[in-house]
Amino acid sequence: MTTFRISEAAALLGVSADTVRRWVDGGRLAAERDRHGHRVVAGTDLAAFARAQIEVEGGTGHSSARNRFRGIVTEVVRDAVMAQVEIAAGPFRVVSLMSRQAADELGLEPGVVAVAVIKSTNVVVEIPDGARAATP
Repeated sequence: MTTFRISEAAALLGVSADTVRRWVDGGRLAAERDRHGHRVVAGTDLAAFARAQIEVEGGTGHSSARNRFRGIVTEVVRDAVMAQVEIAAGPFRVVSLMSRQAADELGLEPGVVAVAVIKSTNVVVEIPDGARAATP
């Protein structure tokens, strides 16, 4: 079974290691001690916890898009017709190209909270170098 150290779990959840420790200490997230006495979280427990933390953004209607990244606008580059908008969503950088008119109407500027909604029929899943894969 794949396990994650507290710092690894924190990086995956986009929070500090202290936050994960508080969740473990408070019983919100299960953890065990490894042979060295360090706390580790089972991959299945971490996945279940992460899934439970997913916020469903309220809105005026319904959408078939399921990939939503809430974050803060860090940069907006406008020209006469288009705008490039960058959002920091936890440890992730999401960049969107849209019409300048759309960016202006949404009031997109650095410091504004925004949600990147992504609908894609092509999603590539990679395993990073050195990642520990679970063995069946």
